[in-house]
Amino acid sequence: MPVYTVHVPTANGADFAATDRFAFVRDGFHFWAAVLGVVWLAWHRLWLALLGWIVLMAALDFGMVKLGVGGGTILLVDILLALLLGFEAASLERWTLSRRNWRQLDIVVADDEEAAERRFFDRWTARRRGLNNDQLAVDRGAPPPTRDIPGQPFSKPPPLPHSDIIGLFPDPGAPR
Repeated sequence: MPVYTVHVPTANGADFAATDRFAFVRDGFHFWAAVLGVVWLAWHRLWLALLGWIVLMAALDFGMVKLGVGGGTILLVDILLALLLGFEAASLERWTLSRRNWRQLDIVVADDEEAAERRFFDRWTARRRGLNNDQLAVDRGAPPPTRDIPGQPFSKPPPLPHSDIIGLFPDPGAPR
């Protein structure tokens, strides 16, 4: 499952009321950043990273041509750098957000960005209302808590079975 980091703007008097400005950055490999690096960086408005990428690629290619390196090797180095950009695209995005005075608020594990938003805002609003129902533990894969909280469906553990055998044939020696 993908991991998303949630970022909130803190500059220019922005506060937590501007929930429509929260940014969700998916961690992992970004295919389009690897295939179309310059376009991807410009699309995500990562201007400093875009400038660095263009300078790095131009300097590396120029240096390899001046050293007399073959075209196949230059192509291989360019492909490896494109893969590196694909793997590090999320880090560049987080770095740019931190440079713009955004703060990382949370980490969410979800199938897609919409599910990550839903999970984050459910947990965030519950926390802001003062409800503490161990949702963090549930999100990490732990079983739901079973302490006695009035009005919560998970406050009572399920009843234990009455017999010692659990399965399709609970009676030992019964006809099958």
